[in-house]
Amino acid sequence: MQIGVVSDIHGNKVALDAVLEDMPAVDTVVCAGDVVGYNPWHGACVDAMRERSVPTVMGNHDRAVAGETTFGFNSMAGAAVEHARETLTDTQQAWLADLPDRRRLFDGRVSVVHGHPNDPDRYTYPRDFDARLLDGADVLVLGHTHVQAHEEFEEGIVMNPGSVGQPRDGDPRAAYAVLDLETPAVSEHRVEYDIGRAQQAVDDAGLPTGIGDRLAEGQ
Repeated sequence: MQIGVVSDIHGNKVALDAVLEDMPAVDTVVCAGDVVGYNPWHGACVDAMRERSVPTVMGNHDRAVAGETTFGFNSMAGAAVEHARETLTDTQQAWLADLPDRRRLFDGRVSVVHGHPNDPDRYTYPRDFDARLLDGADVLVLGHTHVQAHEEFEEGIVMNPGSVGQPRDGDPRAAYAVLDLETPAVSEHRVEYDIGRAQQAVDDAGLPTGIGDRLAEGQ
């Protein structure tokens, strides 16, 4: 089984469209959270996941938009949360509110979280990848750091597909991964997209210009 893996779309429809067009033929797609936030196309990105019935977990930005959160946001992130709350429909917000913190998929072989299996808001960087995180699964998928990486252990694979909509690993191209569940094995992918269009949309929406600036830097 071939599984497309995405995370941290963050309202960047231009990047998401590029990823879905570039993605090779897969049997299904899963998402490790943060469909909304930062960039202004929150509703379009939610609908892309809903219409494809993509199994998705709740990210910290999703949680903030859908309700209350104790996660500390900077001014850019906070402004985007408010923008999402103002522009999403009730149906779109309800979809976010119903997302679980964790999913166990494909007969329990794949565990999907946003930040960490024990704390959805905890950053788990590649240096923190450990076989103990698998907790019986063959593959652990997580996001939150916006850093693309994976590591293979005897017990299985810990992977982060990177961020579709706001990479932070120095590469501004949209990130995703493909998981071959039979092997299992992970292939990491990057695809260029129209960053200028996303930056213009950020400005047109009245969001902080720093959001667009970061897109070009991959930070």
